Amino acid sequence: MKLKSVCIFLAFELLFTLITAPFIIFYGPFENIKRTVVGASWNTLRHQYIAKFFLSEKAIDRILRSSYAVDPTANGEVVEMLNFGDNNDDRIEIYNIESAYFKGKLMVVSDPARIVVGYSDKMPETGETTSAIAKRNGAVAAINAGGFMDQGWVGTGGAPMGFIIHEGKVVYNQFEDETIRQDTVAFTDKGMLIVGCHSIERLKELGVKEGVSFGPPLIVNGKPTITKGDGGWGIAPRTAIGQRRNGEVLLLVIDGRNLNSFGATLKEVQDILLEYGAVNAANLDGGSSTTMYFNGRVINSPSDKLGERAVPTVFMVVPREER
Repeated sequence: MKLKSVCIFLAFELLFTLITAPFIIFYGPFENIKRTVVGASWNTLRHQYIAKFFLSEKAIDRILRSSYAVDPTANGEVVEMLNFGDNNDDRIEIYNIESAYFKGKLMVVSDPARIVVGYSDKMPETGETTSAIAKRNGAVAAINAGGFMDQGWVGTGGAPMGFIIHEGKVVYNQFEDETIRQDTVAFTDKGMLIVGCHSIERLKELGVKEGVSFGPPLIVNGKPTITKGDGGWGIAPRTAIGQRRNGEVLLLVIDGRNLNSFGATLKEVQDILLEYGAVNAANLDGGSSTTMYFNGRVINSPSDKLGERAVPTVFMVVPREER
């Protein structure tokens, strides 16, 4: 009889928690938790109904707006051009990144001239996996790069968002007009990483050789862009890229959506890149797309149920003799 009473009590407590928890999250005093949950729900697009059920769109916008990255280039700040010469060697170092609730990998590429854009040769019908693009191009390493906007949210990765620049040529431009400013993650012919909001016209003036469109920027001219809240995009698998003042490139992936690694906020990604010396950095497409490839295999744990998701673009590390 006592065991039965205990079981009934525990079942009641569980039911009570499940019913009241959403109200505590969305209407309670815990602003950081509210921002994280709303951001995760709202920015996955497919799960916006969770936030909408409890909050108006005006309230959602108010909660998230205070957390978003503030891009200084959108307000006229000029990216400081770096000059680090041609002294980098062929080193590639891998570091394990861990916190209390996420795990990831950081790759440090000594020579920035080895970073090039790879893209699906099946566009716009479908994308390819990060590893497939890397292997086809003989790359040593790769991470997924830009996002996509497939019609009907079918997730084939065939319709890139923004632009793709490879070997100094505009391979793809969603808007056609090269004077429109777009989120930018690109490398000049000198190997410098350019982030922020720029037009293709301006990128050509800067000598950009490789690039895609994505964001937001996380670090610009050594300064973080997220100074309040967690970045407004919740907790999720993450992919990001940064560069040290000496030219070394930082490629970061954070696993998520599993019991070993829940995922990270954009603020946490920003802080990791700052800790490792980035002076410019940007967010890349995360979620199910997050993938890191090195020496013939995927070395992180992608959250896609198929193992790797088809994507339109990657940043690859090619052998030095091919750069």
